[in-house]
Amino acid sequence: MLKRLVTVNLFLAVIIRDLQLARHQSTDIAMTLGFFILVVALFPLGLASTPDLLAKIAPAVLWVTALLAAILSFDQLFQKDYEDGWLEQLTLSGLPLSMLALAKACAHWLTTGLPMLLLAPLLAIALNLPSKSFLITILTMLLGTPVISLFGTLGAALVISARRPGLLIAIMILPLLIPVLIFSVSAIEVTGDWLAIRVRLLFLGAILSAAIPLVAITASTVLRQSLE
Repeated sequence: MLKRLVTVNLFLAVIIRDLQLARHQSTDIAMTLGFFILVVALFPLGLASTPDLLAKIAPAVLWVTALLAAILSFDQLFQKDYEDGWLEQLTLSGLPLSMLALAKACAHWLTTGLPMLLLAPLLAIALNLPSKSFLITILTMLLGTPVISLFGTLGAALVISARRPGLLIAIMILPLLIPVLIFSVSAIEVTGDWLAIRVRLLFLGAILSAAIPLVAITASTVLRQSLE
């Protein structure tokens, strides 16, 4: 019981530490969210004369841009901690590496995924998406963006010692995120058909449920090998 309590405290400590670091490195978060906003904003400007087409492609625009924006923020997820020896010290404290990976994913989602989720309805208005689709958009973001953070954490662990990890992470995790993209976009597109929406949301929930243990186990194995 005491060991579990210590593990939980260390887990929360890692999240709090990463949130504090993110606050001091707010430029990186601003760049990620700025990219998300600016790329989405280009579409209403380019398709101003065809609002129907804009509304039709809005779900895909939102989700593809969210994926690309999130990938920008993974390259330093483990690298600095690995280089300065903090990861090695943390393993000596008793925190399992699987819990470390999940803590990193949680902190990433809180600083990147959650802001994008909150921005999504505003950007949906700019993309001429019908208001009845807003709730579905939020639900897909709520289920899908944690998966991005989880697989991004796994990708960052795999390239922890690489000099330019950003492109490698993108190449590795984008194929894994294709199902999230497909089910999220199609759920928004079938707004009004609640049975079809429910099926797609259940698939997203299943992907999230499977990603948590998969990333925890795989990332811990990779990190352990890197630290040996």
